[in-house]
Amino acid sequence: MYLAYSALRPCAEPNGNHPETNPELLLRYQAYLNACNKYSTHIAEIQKYFPGWQPKFR
Repeated sequence: MYLAYSALRPCAEPNGNHPETNPELLLRYQAYLNACNKYSTHIAEIQKYFPGWQPKFR
């Protein structure tokens, strides 16, 4: 979840397109959260063998 948060953190971009005003990025983040919630039992099983593992946010 940290990766997703850091991807949405405000930063100065040359074109002035901040993540909090980018609806596509916010939609992708919401989809990531929904997928994590849907597959939370599978993620928990994977984390038994790989502690701290999280799906990548793309």
